[in-house]
Amino acid sequence: MSELTFEQMLEESLKTIHAGEVVEGTVIDVKPDEMVLNIGYKSDGILTKSEYTNDNSVDLTTVVKVGDTMEVKVLKVNDGEGQVVLTYKRLAADRGNKRIEEAYNNKEVLKATVAQVLDGGLSVVVEEVRIFIPASLVSDTYEKDLTKYAGQEIEFVISEYNPKRRRYIGDRKQLIVAKKAELQKELFERIHEGDVVEGVVKNVTDFGAFIDLGGADGLLHISEMSWGRVEHPKKVFKVGDTLKVLIKEISGSKIALSLKFEDANPWKDAAEKYAVGNVVTGKVARMTDFGAFVELEPGVDALLHVSQIAKEHIEKPADVLAVGDEVTAKVVDFNEADKKISLSVKALSQEAAKEENADVADVDVDAVIASEE
Repeated sequence: MSELTFEQMLEESLKTIHAGEVVEGTVIDVKPDEMVLNIGYKSDGILTKSEYTNDNSVDLTTVVKVGDTMEVKVLKVNDGEGQVVLTYKRLAADRGNKRIEEAYNNKEVLKATVAQVLDGGLSVVVEEVRIFIPASLVSDTYEKDLTKYAGQEIEFVISEYNPKRRRYIGDRKQLIVAKKAELQKELFERIHEGDVVEGVVKNVTDFGAFIDLGGADGLLHISEMSWGRVEHPKKVFKVGDTLKVLIKEISGSKIALSLKFEDANPWKDAAEKYAVGNVVTGKVARMTDFGAFVELEPGVDALLHVSQIAKEHIEKPADVLAVGDEVTAKVVDFNEADKKISLSVKALSQEAAKEENADVADVDVDAVIASEE
């Protein structure tokens, strides 16, 4: 039996490898785009950045250093130049596939950072497996602009797992829906009509504002925003405002809210302040053909009929009055049940004229008496 040469003995001492085999290697050199690993074979292994990660922005020198060990998969035993081509990301993806399969089967909630915002949704990566979350499954409401999710960590479940087609679909919507349902249940168990609760303005419309109560939205109708008049909800509230609101009514899943708290009700002591015969002052709030409505205080308006504006005949209120004018008049009628008050400037003028005539009459009598003496 002939003796083996040194080269033959060295070669026999080294292991044999095959494409697809998982081996352990030690980093002996690293550059930004490539690293070299000693894998215990006659040739070193080459691991490029594209086979290390799907992230093209990575600099390999910042993630590995000489002396590090890692498991890699053999892609080619000989690349034509005698080098072994390795991959790390495909091995990670194989393991990631198993991880995703387990999460899919167990309905596990996963967390990942949004890697890309695409036209049709979001892309996240879990253990080198790219998962697509369609725009329709990102939230429970339609969101046209998804850029706010870039770089954000989100939770989702795997709703579709198809490794043969490399199709992995994530769903964030069902988590949001389930969470809201839980919060809604807790909210309705906690609140009652007449309660005062805190909420945040979620949306403002022409007819009112929707208030997020932490589990469900309540409607604050424009008619319930103040005891006084509200010209437009957007002039009073903006999205994000925090309010303390009164739960006026709960009907099924609908909640009606109000800011008309009873302790601030201007009609509470109106019978005394606006009793018939009292002289009051207010500002013209709006005009009609038959009269002017005078705001005596926020939430309390009184009608000054066209026939009661002046002693002389007035064709229409706009001939002598304008919105914002201050008016002093006498209360001639008070109806608390219907919340109606009637005013008269004419009656006040007539009283003033009577007093003036009385004063003149008194002067004449005195003069007569004086002359007789």
